[in-house]
Formats: sequence, structure tokens, C-alpha cells
Amino acid sequence: MINTDPNHVHTYDEHGHKACCTMEEQSQTAVAADHGHTHELARDQHVAISNVIMMFRPAIVSLVLLLLGLAFDNSWIPVPRFFDGWIRLIYYALAYFPVGLPVIIEMFKAFVKKELFSEFTLMTIATIGAFSIGEYPEGVAVMLFYTIGENLQSLAVRRAKGNIKALLDQRPEQVTILEDGRPRTIMARQTAVGQTIQLKPGEKLALDGQLLSQHASFNTIALTGESKPDTKVKGDAVLAGMINLNTVAQVRVTTAYADSKLSKIIELVQHAATQKAPTELFIRKFAKVYTPIVVVLAASIAVAPALFVADYVFSDWLYRALVFLVISCPCALVISIPLGYFGGIGAASRHGILFKGGNVLDALAGVKQVVLDKTGTLTKGVFRVQEAVVVDGYDRKEILALVNALESHSTHPVATAIHAFVGEADHTIPLEQVVEIPGYGLTAMVAGKKLVVGNLRLLDRAGIVHEVETSGIPHTIVAIGYDGRFVGYLIIADEIKPDATEAVNRLKALGITLTMLSGDRSSVVQAVAGTLDILAYGDLLPEDKANKINEMRSINSRIAFVGDGINDAPAIALSDVGIAMGGLGSDAAIETADVVIQDDRPGKIPLAVHISKATRRIIWQNITMAFAVKAAVLILGAGGHANMWEAVFADVGVALLAIGNAMRIQRMHF
Repeated sequence: MINTDPNHVHTYDEHGHKACCTMEEQSQTAVAADHGHTHELARDQHVAISNVIMMFRPAIVSLVLLLLGLAFDNSWIPVPRFFDGWIRLIYYALAYFPVGLPVIIEMFKAFVKKELFSEFTLMTIATIGAFSIGEYPEGVAVMLFYTIGENLQSLAVRRAKGNIKALLDQRPEQVTILEDGRPRTIMARQTAVGQTIQLKPGEKLALDGQLLSQHASFNTIALTGESKPDTKVKGDAVLAGMINLNTVAQVRVTTAYADSKLSKIIELVQHAATQKAPTELFIRKFAKVYTPIVVVLAASIAVAPALFVADYVFSDWLYRALVFLVISCPCALVISIPLGYFGGIGAASRHGILFKGGNVLDALAGVKQVVLDKTGTLTKGVFRVQEAVVVDGYDRKEILALVNALESHSTHPVATAIHAFVGEADHTIPLEQVVEIPGYGLTAMVAGKKLVVGNLRLLDRAGIVHEVETSGIPHTIVAIGYDGRFVGYLIIADEIKPDATEAVNRLKALGITLTMLSGDRSSVVQAVAGTLDILAYGDLLPEDKANKINEMRSINSRIAFVGDGINDAPAIALSDVGIAMGGLGSDAAIETADVVIQDDRPGKIPLAVHISKATRRIIWQNITMAFAVKAAVLILGAGGHANMWEAVFADVGVALLAIGNAMRIQRMHF
């Protein structure tokens, strides 16, 4: 019977089984999911607003009382004459306590930790001193605006962290799974490995999985920073954060929600915030030395003039000392610098570049030489077998089947090329003692005979005599040894990545020297290097790469190494800045690296350098601006030409300008 109901449309899997029910039911499911997500957003916004109100409530109370007190003092509001003396002191004390008491408590907490000179100490001394000379409104104002400034700084830090997390973690709260061919909406965190997710066009994938549909296109901007569609076919891996573009797709979950690649990326970025840069560490150490010096100078300003000023008035000079203390507070420096690093890490994340700390941003900004691996870094790492040569007297089909079976134990791109050329591996072949030797290849025992598949050095190592003329072959050679004899080889070709030349030119324009190190044959390496116009070394083992890095470090002050394979991990670890290609790169390289480029594009390397340099430039702008303004007002205050109102506005103003400048990097276009 023909179905004539336009709303009763089904989708089917490759076996012809019904995958979902009516369009009306699908629509209801989607509406329910959207409603739940909207409700979740509304609740989060309400909580955020409530938190902000709670944060500023003491400052609001203090501000209202201060304004009323100023109105009483200046007769803007007629009040009885008793607003004077102890009444006035008690009134302003009430205005002071909502904002002053938390700071005084923090000061005593710092005392317990033996931190006698902190910004809390400066503010407490300055405000209590103002009260002691009868400048009650100014004492309240100093603490009030200091508190408002601190709250705004806290909001800026929270926003910076939230922006980074929101930028990365855009996975849906709910997913639609198929159970007995019918869709059911559940929380993404509750989805189990092995369940099937139904993904409609426009929906974002919440967990890593394997595509069950014949093909589908995805937007990968959450992972790579690029919105270019990526077409996947049945069996391909798809990752959390990818957006399904045009067809209903089915995905089998292969990784738990908390273990997805996007979760790991978010974890890396959040951990990055705890890694302090040398500049930030210096400023914090500087503040610990600077603050006691400021207190001593302030005391000197208050007392020393008595020795040489004829009309010395203690209260006047104490007031100058208090102004000096207020403007000397280093909070603008202490908070704006980490905010600058937050901004740099967030800007890089938006472009699919992960920095594992502010210290890495600083280090990359000073790099003078970039050393690059070849395969998977400058070349696509997508090999194709161009030719297979088997020595006469051996069964070509049998030898290729043995090679294919052995390569199924490797994740190297060469293995993928061999699978594509030979076909699906025969797992019934009795391979034993399979060993992968980084930088060489693989070995195994087959029915008592040793099988060796890798580069020519591996055959030399195994004592197998071979006669292969490679000087005229600008491609990779995979040699085959069996039962102690050379039995053939495969010629495998790779391609240079489309943006490799541009990346090299941009790095050179930044004054960076480039060198390529590769384990591939020198003829292949030199062919690629000639195209890119860079210095290169081939035939290098992992330890050779490490030795080259050490050799270069003795000449250049700071080196970055870019690689993607497990054999690159030692070089990545030894370099000043290790950069891993994170799309196809090995877990070892990604874990060892300081910077991870999510989409494997070499063009992101100069972009990472640009962001690091911009971050450092903004941070030093903040440091220079803060010191210049503070120095000017300190001199004016010590000379009696600035009052406490001007001091507090200068201090808070510098802090806010520094915060705004620090956050500017997230809006920059690179």
C-alpha cells in the first residue's frame, strides 16, 4: 500500500530497517529539545544576573549612604544641625563597613599567611588614616571605588574564562538516540558507548563517534576554527562539536561524553589558565617587594618633613601620604596581565589553536627558529601507493597480503595507503611478535619466518641485503624483507599541503628561520624542501631529530618544533615550544606539545606567532601605562597637588583601561 501522508516519512538504515518515525514526532522531539535548551539558558542567565547583583550589593549600599552623606555635608538636603561630630563619624562608618569590612578581613587572612604588605593592607591603612584626620567621605570613597574596581575585574576574569569555555564547549545538552528504530531524547551526558545518535541537519554532535550513514557533510568550526564543510563517509570518525549540514545522519557513539576530543580540548584550555607566564610571575614578585617600599615611603612623606619644613602640619602631610598609598596600589598590574593572557588564549582557541598556558604565549613570541617535521606537518600525510614491486620468484598477492596484515597494526599514514591499495587486511594470517620501531617500520614472525616492512634502514638493521636505486625516486620507499631476504618494495607518494608555501613565507616575513627535519629519505626530503625553499635534513631517526634540536638550541636562543607523530614526541619535548598537529597527530605528540593546532594546517603556525606577539605587546602596553600614570599621580600626591578623590579615580581608571586593553585581543582580526 502506498503511503500518501506527507507527514508520515521514514528514514532507513543501510539494511532497510526503519530508523525514525513520523515527521510530526520528529518535530515534537526537536521542539522538546529546543524548549529544554531554552529553559536551561534562561535559568543560567537568571543565576548569572543574581550573582552580579549579590556581588555589587555592598557597593550599592555604601554608594547610597555616601551620596546621602555628601548631600547632608553640602546642605543639598536640609538636615538638623546634629549631623556632626560623633553622629557624622558613625554615619560614615556605616557607609564604610559594607565595602571596608571584607577588605579588612582579607588583610588579616593575608597576615595569617605572613603576607604583611598586600593591596588589602594599602587600602586599609589609607582609608583608616583618612578617617583619623576627619576625611570621612574620602575614606569611604577610596574603599568604595576600590571594591567596585575589584568587582569589575572579577567580572572581566569570569567573562574571559566563560568566553573561552563557551567558544569551545557548544555541545548540545540533549541528543536523539534510536532505540528499536524509534527516536528518544536523552541528556548527552547519559549517552552510552555503542548507542546510535540520530543527527538532523543543523544539529551539533554531542559525542565522538563513527558515521553509520553512507555519507554526510559537517561544519567543523568548533574544532578547527574553520567553517569549511568536511565530507565524511561510512566508517569515518566524527567528533563532538561538528555540525551536520544537509542530511539526516546516524552516528554510533565510540567515546563517553567526558572523554571526547572536545572535552580534552576544553580541559587543556582551562588548565592553560593556571600556567603563569614569566611576565605575570615577575609582576607578582615585584608587587611583594614594591608594596613594603611604598608603605615606607608613605610613612616618610608623613613624618620626615617635620625635620626640614618650618610650617609642618602633621595632618596635611599624612593626607599626602594617604594619597600616595592609594595611587600606589598595584592591582591594575596584577589583574590586567592575567586577563591579557586569557584574551590571547581565547583568541587562539577561536582559530583552532590551543595554547597550554600564558608561559607558552610568552615563549612563542620570542621564537627565532621554527623546525618542522615533513609528513603530516608540511605534507598531507595522505599517502598513495604509486607502484608495488615484488622480486621474481615470490607470489605478489601473498607478499602484499602479508604486508597489509602487518600494517594493520600501525596507525601511520603509510599503513592507510597500503590498506587502500591492497584492500581489507586478512586477519587470519598468523602474525606473532609484532613490533613497531619508531623511525624504522614494523617487524613480525609469520610461521617461523621474519617479516620486515619499513624503510631501507630497517632492512640494513635486520641484515637483509637489498639492491634498490632510490636516488632518482622523489617519493617514499617502503621496503619488504621476508625470511631474511629482500622481496620487494612499494613507492608511496605524499603531497605538500596547499597552505604550506604561504605558511613558510609568512614565517620568513616575521624574521623566523625555518628548518625541516624528517625520517624520510634525503631525496624525498630535499624535493619537498626545494619546493618550499627551506633548509632540510633527511634520514633522521627520532634520536637524530632530538640531537639536531639540541645542536640548534646551542646556536639560537629559542626554538619551536612542529610535528605530529609519536617519533616527534622527543623533539617536541626538547624544544622551547613544542607544536603538535592535533587533527591526525598522535596522542603522544599532542600530550607533549605546548601548542596544539587542531586542523593540521601549517598556516596556523604563523597565526599562532602573531597572536602570541600581539598578546605580549598588549601586556607591555598595560605595564607601561600603569607605571606612567601611577608615577605621575604619585609625584603630584607627594607634592600636595592631588587629593584622594583624584588618586582613587586614577587608580580605578588605570585598572579599567588596562582591563579593556587586555580584552581587546579577543576582538582583533588576524
